[in-house]
Amino acid sequence: MDDATANQDWRQRLYDTKAAELLLYGRALGLGESEAEDVLQETFVALLKMPAPPENPIHYGVRAFRNRALNFKRGLWRRVARELESARWFEPTSAQTDLEAAAQNALSKLPADQREVIVLKIWHEMTYDEISGVLDVSPNTVAGRYRYGMAKLKTILKGSEYERLDRADHESVAAQPAFFGAAQ
Repeated sequence: MDDATANQDWRQRLYDTKAAELLLYGRALGLGESEAEDVLQETFVALLKMPAPPENPIHYGVRAFRNRALNFKRGLWRRVARELESARWFEPTSAQTDLEAAAQNALSKLPADQREVIVLKIWHEMTYDEISGVLDVSPNTVAGRYRYGMAKLKTILKGSEYERLDRADHESVAAQPAFFGAAQ
């Protein structure tokens, strides 16, 4: 038996003996059934990439599964929070402010490539390199699209209803004594 076959055997044995238990563990960690299955698959894909078995394959497998499950949950909450926030920006609501409407209107006037980069940068909190990988363009192109898009937004918003509303909002805050630290 060669080393590759021996390495494959430990993974198969680990899967055969622990897969059902890991799925149950995933459910105990708060994952849904399909989410636990996805995490299990990701765990074993990572194990398949290992050149040699770990010292304690069972412990390593459980730990790797747990880490991926917790990362999935953290990522899920971040995605949910971003989606809720983006719903506030991109889906009309009765509670939408005039400032939000002006900002959305200005964003819609940008070219699609600039708008896309701005949304990925601001709402998805991606770096230029990450956006570059998503769009398959150079980071310099991404930075240029962002810079030009933001400049266009500034031009569009200058003198618009947004600027008037924003100025009025700042003036109302500045008029409050607590704003300057004055005693009340």
